[in-house]
Amino acid sequence: MEQIDAAMLQRAARVRLVLLDVDGVLTDGSIHMTSGGEESRCFFVRDGLGIRMGQEAGLQFGIVSGRGSAVVARRAEELRIHELHQRVHRKAERVREIVERLSVPVEQLCFIGDDLIDVPAMRLAGFAAAPADAAPETRQAAHYVAERAGGRGAVREVLDLVLKASGKWDEVLERCFPA
Repeated sequence: MEQIDAAMLQRAARVRLVLLDVDGVLTDGSIHMTSGGEESRCFFVRDGLGIRMGQEAGLQFGIVSGRGSAVVARRAEELRIHELHQRVHRKAERVREIVERLSVPVEQLCFIGDDLIDVPAMRLAGFAAAPADAAPETRQAAHYVAERAGGRGAVREVLDLVLKASGKWDEVLERCFPA
């Protein structure tokens, strides 16, 4: 974290709510469809553990996705993410509704997105992040660009940064993985 500037660490330390896109963030963006219309996606287990660790630290989580999928709903349920918003094409409007309803100032919001549809929501967030393989315009809108790709640990990387910047890292490790 030495190479991350103090202003970015301050942004990360304030985070209380993390809203995530799915395709290209929690997954690598691939959607596998069978001839019968069934779809599947691959989620990276370390991202899931990062979410659980963030929850243990008191962070709230939500998903705001442009597509709708039963697979995403099931993953959200597994991860105990209750803010699930699918088929959202105006993400900034939905994000405003969420932060108002949850009484979370936008300065305490982290939004992680990977493509152009995410940029307006990212511009609202006090801490916006993008995977390494995000669209160029999305990377430009981010305060932090992960070294990891979407669906390959980018979410975990961002959450580790948030937990370390807020001083909760050691406490969460002790609670989640006691000796």
